[in-house]
Amino acid sequence: MGSVGKRPQCIFPTFGGCTFFFFLGVRHCRGQKECAVPSLTVENYVKTIYQITAAQAGQPASTGQIAAALDVSPGTVTSMLKTLDAARLATHKPYEGVALSRAGRVLALRMIRRHRLIELFLLRTLDMSWDEVHDEAEHMEHAVSDLLVDRIDAFLGHPEVDPHGDPIPRGDGPALEPPVETPARPLAECAAGTRFRLARVLDQSSEFLRYLTDSGLALGAMGTVEKNPDGAGLMRISVNDKAMSLSLEAAGKLLVTEG
Repeated sequence: MGSVGKRPQCIFPTFGGCTFFFFLGVRHCRGQKECAVPSLTVENYVKTIYQITAAQAGQPASTGQIAAALDVSPGTVTSMLKTLDAARLATHKPYEGVALSRAGRVLALRMIRRHRLIELFLLRTLDMSWDEVHDEAEHMEHAVSDLLVDRIDAFLGHPEVDPHGDPIPRGDGPALEPPVETPARPLAECAAGTRFRLARVLDQSSEFLRYLTDSGLALGAMGTVEKNPDGAGLMRISVNDKAMSLSLEAAGKLLVTEG
């Protein structure tokens, strides 16, 4: 590793603008023996920025949004954004927000792909529940290699979604492809009489997922909207011939397809 102020050779071509503090070691990567390894903090930041901008039609992420998502101070975020800008992973304009560069988007997609495949692997092979796998995947995604992730992908049969219905980015070719989003809408927007299939859960906190499990609302569950609204901020649905009331707030966190 080079001395302070000296830019080392970046052996992962995608990240052509790396700086000396950006990499911590080497890892086996797809198509080559070794590649530079971004720090855990960098990986978390680019993943978070990608998810925020994706949720708002590509609009830049604000410092406040990033700070809230990562539970850090705005000042900490501002310092890190300067680092990402220097590493050419993002473009940060004060008072306008931050957007990822192509290299930043590729790194973010790598992390999202790892996380979602690890979640599914833990659920299918170790019989962990969908409310347990997220935290474990958060730790493991920074340690596994692209080679191992590709093997997990093949072992699982190249799945399209993770245990919560989030689409998994494909790893084909030299660059990762953004995940294909399934057309779906919030359950809270469905009118009475609508038959639905639970396709995706946006709130992946352990508490919310356990609540869904106790209610019989697993991914892929089929149901019918009986009444919406049902007064007092509720809607009434039936799943597997079991009637239940669901808050509109909770229903807004469930994406469904009709039919």
